[in-house]
Amino acid sequence: MAETRRAAETRRAYGEGCIAAHALDLVGDRWALLVIRELMLGPKRFGAIRAGVPNVASNILTRRLEELEAAGVVTRRALPAPASAAVYDLSPHGQALRPVLLALCRWGAGMPGHDHRLPISPTALMLSMESMIRPAPGRFTAGFDMGAEAFALTAWSGRLQIRRADAPAGEMAFTGSANDLAVAIYGPAPLARAAADGRIGFAGDLARGQAFVDLFRLERPPGSPPLPPSAT
Repeated sequence: MAETRRAAETRRAYGEGCIAAHALDLVGDRWALLVIRELMLGPKRFGAIRAGVPNVASNILTRRLEELEAAGVVTRRALPAPASAAVYDLSPHGQALRPVLLALCRWGAGMPGHDHRLPISPTALMLSMESMIRPAPGRFTAGFDMGAEAFALTAWSGRLQIRRADAPAGEMAFTGSANDLAVAIYGPAPLARAAADGRIGFAGDLARGQAFVDLFRLERPPGSPPLPPSAT
C-alpha cells in the first residue's frame, strides 16, 4: 500500500479511483490547461506557446508538453525543411477539452477578482468570446489581427466559429493587442470611442461593428450567488 502511494506521488497523481481525479491526473498540473488553451485553435511552435503563456518558465513548459504528449493529449511533429522545427497540436482527446475550457471561462466570469489588465493571449480572447456570445438575430463576419496571430470569425444564433487566418477577413476588421481588444469588446465604452481614441483599429461599418460587439458580455451565469460588495 505504501509503495503504491509513493508511486502515485512520484507521478503527481491523486491516487483515487474517481474519474474526475483521473482527469486531473492527466491535465491538472499547473499550466497544463493553459498550454491546451493555446493549442485549441490550431498547432503552434514552442515559442508561440511560450508567448501565449508568458509567465511559465521554458523548462516547465517543456515538461508539461512532454507530459501532455505522454498522456495522449498533445501530439508533436516535425515541420518539413527548410523549417525543420517541431510543432505541437492537440489530439482528439485534447480537442475534446474545448467545452471544459469554455465552461471555465463562464464560471470565472461569475467569480470576483478578475483583473483584465493582466496579460491576455490572442487565443485566450477568442475562446472567451466563444464562451460569452449571446443569441441574437443576424450573421456577422469579422477579422481580428493581433500581430502574431490573426483570426476570422463568423457569429450567428449564439454561435461563434473561429479559424486562423493570414490576415483579417470579413465585413469588419479589428486590430490591436489582445488586451486592448478585450476592453473594446467587453468594456462599457462604445466601439466608436475605442476606435477614435486610437486604442484599437477598426475598419467597416460602425453600426454593424457595434451590433457585433454587443453580442459579447462578461455576464455571470444564471443562478450565480451575489458577488460581495468589494467585487462590484
